[in-house]
Amino acid sequence: MRHPLLPAPGLYAITDGPREDLLAAAAAALEGGAVLLQYRDKTVDAQRRLREARALAGLCAEAGVLFIVNDDVELALACGARAVHLGADDGDIAAARRRLGADAVIGVSCYDDLDRARRLAAAGADYLAFGAFYPSPTKPLAHRADPGLLSASAALGLPRVAIGGIRPDNAAPLIEAGADYLAVISEVFGQTDVSAAARRFAALFPAFRNPSA
Repeated sequence: MRHPLLPAPGLYAITDGPREDLLAAAAAALEGGAVLLQYRDKTVDAQRRLREARALAGLCAEAGVLFIVNDDVELALACGARAVHLGADDGDIAAARRRLGADAVIGVSCYDDLDRARRLAAAGADYLAFGAFYPSPTKPLAHRADPGLLSASAALGLPRVAIGGIRPDNAAPLIEAGADYLAVISEVFGQTDVSAAARRFAALFPAFRNPSA
């Protein structure tokens, strides 16, 4: 069952670390049609990360888009985010929900592991992320996943996210296999025109092509 805060299928834009124009780039991604925005920053500058996360949370609130913090439950709590994404080393779902509240959205990385997806679905995850499906410039050593995982995990009843090396010209098989969201970093935030890049992904989804649908 889809969490009520999760939108219809579409582009899940993930920021690409420290950059001077972070807010402008995020705004452009939203303008281009991103339905989810995740703040991903692996640096240790806690003050800057909190400042940026709060600014992005406000930007997303104005746009009516769910804001997700990567890996860091305490940062999500501090900036008022209603969602967090957890990797394998980021703590368990129950602990995150105790900190963020019963109505928080908690997404999890399942990599190429269907058994992990089953366990995390049973533990209360709100969406399941699989990948990398293609070679990823962000994580060149990431586990490689088969698109069949997306269809095989349909029985778990949760939205599925595809991630890893996704471009507009290789995304269709993932959507056809059952991906609800395409999680993209460099093919959105690494492009000169972020809004146009986001729009190319958003246009792959019927609801964007036909807003009245």
